[in-house]
Amino acid sequence: MDKKENKKKFIAEVSSNHHRDLNRSFEFIDAAAQAGCHSVKFQLFKIDQLFSSEILERSEEHRKRKEWELPLEFLPELAARCKKNSIEFSCTPFYMDAVAQLEPYVDFYKIASYELLWDDLLSACAETGKPVILSTGMADIQEIQHAVEILRNNGCASPTLLHCTSAYPTPYSEANLAAIETIGEATGCKVGWSDHTVEPATIYRAIHRWGAKVIEFHLDLDGKGDEYEAGHCWLPDQIAAVIREVEKGLVADGNGVKEPVPSELPDRMWRADPSDGLRPLKQIRNDFDPCS
Repeated sequence: MDKKENKKKFIAEVSSNHHRDLNRSFEFIDAAAQAGCHSVKFQLFKIDQLFSSEILERSEEHRKRKEWELPLEFLPELAARCKKNSIEFSCTPFYMDAVAQLEPYVDFYKIASYELLWDDLLSACAETGKPVILSTGMADIQEIQHAVEILRNNGCASPTLLHCTSAYPTPYSEANLAAIETIGEATGCKVGWSDHTVEPATIYRAIHRWGAKVIEFHLDLDGKGDEYEAGHCWLPDQIAAVIREVEKGLVADGNGVKEPVPSELPDRMWRADPSDGLRPLKQIRNDFDPCS
């Protein structure tokens, strides 16, 4: 098996846990890199372009999300910090102008499940020529196929899709990981898993049974992020342990060629000789020295 193809991509989603604090945002990037992640992702939104006026007028809870807005001036700093850590920088655009605002900085666009139906946003991201990853929570196959068509028709020939259950947290019994295979077969796209279960077993199963190529997860630094109490965020030590176990498992896959490996070669001559059924092979019996 090709080692490069076997490599899995882990994306740390900071979401709204940054507290609009640049140094805290840097800590997220550093922690993600140290945990073994390949990418870190933020979100760029303005609440008056995220929710309708009817919702904002009636809901203080939604108005409070203004405190979660990522300052635009952070973008070049975050991109530079990612480059310093040799980790990809990504960000989800939640309004049309955000696509152009992010273009100079991001390595790829990530589109959220809630925006899957928004053809104009998908088109704008695809037209930049940058890679696009699209989450598919709440969507059915026809909606996903339509979104993929929009991306491909506008310049993104090979979008990556993330199967996702948009519940925060997601009960592991509702992860429906088998849909990873279903989505891949229906679209011909590379498919991964966007995790909200915070269950190591879910990630292991997504990768080792269902072939997830990408794993996205929500990260918090210290249990003090705005989203941590909801129960869908991993801490750095937790996800680092999962990544280590995944990588060990992938190494254990080997190359598939059935032949003696270095660690078993010393015992190869100690197999039973076919002539008498006794160990070792006759050719080494006379030279055996228990002290050597």
